[in-house]
Amino acid sequence: MKETKDKELVQQETMNQLLQMIAPGTPFREGLENVLRAKTGALIVVGYSPEVMELVDGGFSINSDFSPNYLYELAKMDGAIILSEDSKRILFANTQLIPNSSISSSETGIRHRTAERVAKQTGKLVVSISQRRNVITLYQGNLRYALKDMGVILTKANQAIQTLEKYRAVFTQALTNLSALEFEELVTMHEVAYVMQRAEMVLRIKTEIKRYVLELGNEGRLIQMQLDELVSSAEDEARMLLKDYAKDASDDKIKEIQACFKKLTSEELLESPGLIRLLGYASLSSVAEEGLLPRGYRMLSKIPRLPVIIIHNLVERFGALPHIVMATIEELDEVDGIGEVRARAIKEGLKRIQDQVFIDRQI
Repeated sequence: MKETKDKELVQQETMNQLLQMIAPGTPFREGLENVLRAKTGALIVVGYSPEVMELVDGGFSINSDFSPNYLYELAKMDGAIILSEDSKRILFANTQLIPNSSISSSETGIRHRTAERVAKQTGKLVVSISQRRNVITLYQGNLRYALKDMGVILTKANQAIQTLEKYRAVFTQALTNLSALEFEELVTMHEVAYVMQRAEMVLRIKTEIKRYVLELGNEGRLIQMQLDELVSSAEDEARMLLKDYAKDASDDKIKEIQACFKKLTSEELLESPGLIRLLGYASLSSVAEEGLLPRGYRMLSKIPRLPVIIIHNLVERFGALPHIVMATIEELDEVDGIGEVRARAIKEGLKRIQDQVFIDRQI
């Protein structure tokens, strides 16, 4: 299951890179759209390598700078077009591609079947433009992706933004409720797991919307602005949550836990025992025995102009948020880097946060 998830993450990253290369507004996409409108069809290989050249028969060398109009004119011929790796130069045109016929293909048309086999055999990006169906299809390795109509993508992106707004609201309220429990020293692992689940859900929807933004290219600016506004602080909040409750709060361990979260399936994400194990605890009973107090990273990070090193020194000195809250100004003043003025600011800042949390909490 985990190997499958790893493979999906790699494919997702590869697809994001491909979509960025052919996003609307780029010269490459303009050339593809020109061919699509002309209904001539095309077969384009992006990348010049010995593996590609072994499959090429005939055609002629071009070796000129890429231009959308050049691509459109060359696509009028029946053969394939070969571009440089960065798609900035047209190297060959009107070539015949002869991939290994034993490579499996689920396509039916000759052009698409050739494109899929070449992509699998060489690992290069191959773009096939259907003459009849008016569809641009991307192939790379075992990846296959048909570009959708811009209107369809915009509709899906707007629906995803609406879903994100709801999940973000739930996550924000869950954080507020958790904060109130932290000040009351009543936190259990169930509350922590619940908030972490909501945080990961928000981040997963963000990833999906980013795919739409890449595919929309310069048409996705408004979606990107909405996305930034909704999740600008979600990643930091999720990270601080881990810093507060993971058994090992070192930066390397936090990164490792975050990577493990991404690999969880939707079903695994909703299982609290699995999340508890990822945080470094053997079981729920072991957490109950040790007690569950936040270190205070998340709450201290809300105090304006408080450097990270000072937050670290406070956690090192007092060990947990309740101890920091109960500390006197004199005790805070003793911590490295904190004078009387900053100690007073920390004390007042935590009091303001506590008051606001109790106002905003949802019973």
